[in-house]
Amino acid sequence: MAGLAALAVVTLAGCGDSSAGGSSGKLDVVTSFYPLEFIAKSVGGDAVNVTTLTAPGVEPHDLELTPKQVGEISDAKLVVFEKGLQPAVDEAVAQNAKEAGFDVAPAAKLEATGADFEEHEGEEHEGEEHEGEGSATPSGSVKPAAFTEGDLDPHFWLDPVRYAGVVQAVTDKLVAVDAANADGYKERAATLLGEVNKLDTEFKTGLADCELKTFVTSHEAFAYLAKRYGLTMVGIAGFTPDAEPTPARIKEVQDIVREQKVTTIFYEELVSPKVAESIARDVHVKTAVLSPIEGLSDANSQETYLSLMRENLQELRKANSCA
Repeated sequence: MAGLAALAVVTLAGCGDSSAGGSSGKLDVVTSFYPLEFIAKSVGGDAVNVTTLTAPGVEPHDLELTPKQVGEISDAKLVVFEKGLQPAVDEAVAQNAKEAGFDVAPAAKLEATGADFEEHEGEEHEGEEHEGEGSATPSGSVKPAAFTEGDLDPHFWLDPVRYAGVVQAVTDKLVAVDAANADGYKERAATLLGEVNKLDTEFKTGLADCELKTFVTSHEAFAYLAKRYGLTMVGIAGFTPDAEPTPARIKEVQDIVREQKVTTIFYEELVSPKVAESIARDVHVKTAVLSPIEGLSDANSQETYLSLMRENLQELRKANSCA
């Protein structure tokens, strides 16, 4: 059956429209997850038709592709993704969209901020199913990325400066692929870059004078943000949010909270808050949401990258007693 499924996917992937645009006459663009979707839609405007592989409510690290999504990758004129973050996407691009694939990782200038503790990459929890569009394809057999110390941190979008670099890179790629609409892409990119640069200024000002410099998060998504604005991030889990922290790591986090008088344990929307809540109860501090902005959910479906970043800023200012 696995062989038949693989054949079905290959057949579907090879039956796409080869015209310059989709049936609407717009450039067909596929993005792998929300931060890249926001760029493609903001810069592309009405010249593009954007499809996103990670549906609302799905944790991007755990993405599994359906046959339909593999077909969309094959048909697209541009596939914007971050190599190393979602192995199923990497595999599908390599097999079906070598020419159309555009990896943003080089533009993000990733660094090895890295997890500095042991983590146990969870097996499927008994009875748990991934949210998504359907059953897994052969790409679905690829396990979520298992990050270890020394690996490049993929969470570039939480640093507005790195995000601006990716905005420019995606804009340049759109112009190269669809020169007829170059002026529109450049104009909309200038607007978005203005907003992202404004966001950087707001973070610099808002976090410049804080009584506390340490914040605790459910997973290590905020290292770039912390480095950019002079804070220290402590992650309960590593790069992958569903990794199980060891008892030793939990005790280490509890000790840091007590010693540095941390007021808040942050959790995120798309992952269970149970570990964060348990630690918070044990050390008698509050919990709050700090969004890694990896994807939207029903609760924040009306938000944008910009609004969620500003909400994160306010939560950090509140937790760290910033003037």
